[in-house]
Amino acid sequence: MTATPETIWEIPEPLSTGDVRVDDDTVITLRRHGNPAGPRLVLSHGNGLAIDLYCPFWSLLLDDFDLIIYDLRNHGWNTVGSMQNHNIPTLVQDGDCILAAIDRLFGTKPKIGVFHSVSALITLLSPTRGSEFSACVLFDPPLCKPDDDYEEFDAAVARTSAMTRRRAQRFRTRETLSEVLPYLPIFQRVVPGVCDLVARTTLRKSAGEEGYELRCPREYEARIVDYARAFAVMVDFETIHCPIKVLGADPTLPYSYLPTLDLSHMLTVDYDFLPEATHLLQLEQPEECVAIMREFIEQTARN
Repeated sequence: MTATPETIWEIPEPLSTGDVRVDDDTVITLRRHGNPAGPRLVLSHGNGLAIDLYCPFWSLLLDDFDLIIYDLRNHGWNTVGSMQNHNIPTLVQDGDCILAAIDRLFGTKPKIGVFHSVSALITLLSPTRGSEFSACVLFDPPLCKPDDDYEEFDAAVARTSAMTRRRAQRFRTRETLSEVLPYLPIFQRVVPGVCDLVARTTLRKSAGEEGYELRCPREYEARIVDYARAFAVMVDFETIHCPIKVLGADPTLPYSYLPTLDLSHMLTVDYDFLPEATHLLQLEQPEECVAIMREFIEQTARN
């Protein structure tokens, strides 16, 4: 699909869906898209967003890959549950339950993980240490070294959490949100049509009243940001059991979420940053992200 100023991103209907009960109160809906005969990619999204929002990115993969996509708990297609269980350890457990269910629901084949931001962090923190994947491609995971950089990271966490809690929770129309997004710094570089897509994928009709509300409530989103303080320093790439590609935001740009950690010194990680891209790199340069990802997947398959 060619992006133009009038672009309306049409999210395709899934080939099939499957529900995974991750605890007594929470069901997560998996969707299958693309080519069932192709290599299998498992995709999820960043904090407060929805995997359907990434359609400008993953729609470029439909012809060649078997896509299994899902929203984190309390996001996207999923209903909102207890805030008590909305934390990174629970999200890690959810991810492990989902991976165990994918082969049962859609057939057994090797899986490549493709994750952005907090879903990438969750994958890196899993006790399975990547053993469920043949490879992983991680877009700008929120990571930090436990040294002098932590002070800057901690301050950024506090700022981001405070801004999240000041967000509007309800909107009269979807257009009320989509029309204001282009004025926010984080959406300055996205491809045409993304602001409309944000409104369609992160808002739902309010229950029992007029208007729309955030699918992931702002307090839930802020809580995950708060948890980043404790968990961003815990990742150890030396213990990961599959090839890893990390594609970060341009570290020379003012960051729009949390600082991007330069991993070029890591011998166990294939690391690059995407010039002129911020934290929403898959929504800013989807073709470039796909090209880099394809190259890594092809190289991994040859090795």
